[in-house]
Amino acid sequence: MSKLFPLPLLASTLALAACVPAAEAPPSPGKPPAAAYLALGTEPGWTLEITPGMLNYDGDYGDTKIVVANPGARPGINGERYVTRRLTVDVTHGECSDGMSDRRYRDMVTVTADGQTVKGCGGGILSPAELAGTNWTFVSIGGVAVAADRPTSLRFEGGRLSGSAGCNRFSGSYKHADRTLTAGPLAATEMACPGPGMTQENAFFALMRGAVGTSFPTDGTLILTGPGGQTAVLKRAI
Repeated sequence: MSKLFPLPLLASTLALAACVPAAEAPPSPGKPPAAAYLALGTEPGWTLEITPGMLNYDGDYGDTKIVVANPGARPGINGERYVTRRLTVDVTHGECSDGMSDRRYRDMVTVTADGQTVKGCGGGILSPAELAGTNWTFVSIGGVAVAADRPTSLRFEGGRLSGSAGCNRFSGSYKHADRTLTAGPLAATEMACPGPGMTQENAFFALMRGAVGTSFPTDGTLILTGPGGQTAVLKRAI
């Protein structure tokens, strides 16, 4: 089965700057630019970026590229519609699965590019229906980015969790209810690791000694928050 990975923000180039209306003003000093809307689909693979200035479509696994000025959103059927000569985009608010993974998105997106129509998902990533069956890797523990040379993982399968926070393998039982994760005693191997691997592992074990809160931002990450405010940030591994 093909795997779908989070896609990076599509960067516009100087050659495409002419597609943006000249009247468009740059963001005010101190005001962050509006976040781009991202959508994607599979078979054939495509991505779409909507910014205040343009629609940037990359289709047919990269063989088709269309960049046009953003005409502004029209009201659509439970969503928004963008219509240009070469590109029409329909965003419908409703849960969407990409069909290639178990990620769920906020919107269903239909794109017609030069007469060819494709369907996919877009908007924020919804939280998983349950932790069981999900797999994650660590981004940071206790506010410190994990060491790039230390593989990490956290997997939830049935009523057990397992993984590595950068040094030893661990496993144990868990319960997750009302956005609270409670792990049973964690059994771990006893290998000593030099450098930050052991430090980040100890920080994670300290975090998991009590009940921790779980939250799922729309970027698809999982944040574990301990009673003292210490956190671990994880990203989904598909």
